[in-house]
Amino acid sequence: MASTYTDLGLELMATGENAGTWGTKTNANLNLVEQLTGGHLDVSIAGSAGTTTLDIDNGALTGTAQQRVIEMTGTISGNRIVTFPVLTENFYFIKNGTTGGHTVQLKAATGSGATVTYSTTDKGWKIIYLDGVATNTGLYQLNDNFSGLVVGTDVQAYDADLTAIGGLAKTDSNIIVGNGSTWVAENGATARTSLGVAIGSDVQAYDAQLADVAGLAVTNGGFIVGDGSNFVLETGATARTSIGLGTADNVEFEDTQVDSFGVGTAASGTTGEIRATNDVTAFYSSDVALKENIVNIPNALEAIKKLNGVLFDWKKSYIDKRGGEDGYFVRKRDVGVIAQEVEKVLPEAVGQRPDGIKAVKYDRLTCLLIEAVKQLQDKVESLTKKEG
Repeated sequence: MASTYTDLGLELMATGENAGTWGTKTNANLNLVEQLTGGHLDVSIAGSAGTTTLDIDNGALTGTAQQRVIEMTGTISGNRIVTFPVLTENFYFIKNGTTGGHTVQLKAATGSGATVTYSTTDKGWKIIYLDGVATNTGLYQLNDNFSGLVVGTDVQAYDADLTAIGGLAKTDSNIIVGNGSTWVAENGATARTSLGVAIGSDVQAYDAQLADVAGLAVTNGGFIVGDGSNFVLETGATARTSIGLGTADNVEFEDTQVDSFGVGTAASGTTGEIRATNDVTAFYSSDVALKENIVNIPNALEAIKKLNGVLFDWKKSYIDKRGGEDGYFVRKRDVGVIAQEVEKVLPEAVGQRPDGIKAVKYDRLTCLLIEAVKQLQDKVESLTKKEG
């Protein structure tokens, strides 16, 4: 009966076979076992895209798949495939020692079983297992690489800057700052100078009152008011009392400038305009003690005759400027006088706004009317005397 061989090439001698050579063959088997358990072999897979086949030599030590440790070498210029013998149940330590940025795939010689692939940058170790399945041998990776760690992915690659940082003293409150050539440790004051940040000018210095304000709740309608020793949060009604404004229906202002003002209604937003939904009571200073060069208005009646009371429509641009027609404060149809006519006979009753538009102080016309009525009365009395 002839000898047979295992999947890994060990010779199984039959009884009565190999007379006189048993010692040689047994030694060959032992050498092969030693090679399979701890042998190392460099296998060149250099070249362009292609396949390198590892094999088993029965009864010999020359098979490329009969070593425990296999290191693939050579420069590869394309993606390579390395195949292992089918039906060989075994495990290997594989090192990708090639140069060149291409993949290396490990697989069984035939079938579509599982495979293991080195990426273009993976030059590490892998432990692989061949399951020896008859119809579809598969290869399985037992680890990611020999250490389970990839430099640059799992562990930090060497970096001189990181080494410099690692050598700095871990002094309390020190800050790591770059000085243009390396990293140094600086205390807070020096680091602020390096950053160009000065407390009290570039950043706010600690202030107890600001800390109190920051601690107040952001309440809708709340006001921050000083109570003599601290800042507190007050509602609108309480805040008005605190600042002496009283209730919302009785508010007094002194030396306060606003762009526009509304009483009983919203402010119009037109600079210098006041709107009120009820009577406005106002007094003008008129004490004789405040006046000099007092004379009656001359020719008042003739001046009145040069004025015209007119009905007119405001231009759309002016109505739009005041927020549009509302039928109350702003109406398209209106009544009044012409400022330019008034200016010719009583310039003191005409003013000019910053935008160049002339405006009439209608209350000043009362003085003109008083003198005109008096002059008219004089004429009536004179005519009455003549008729009498």
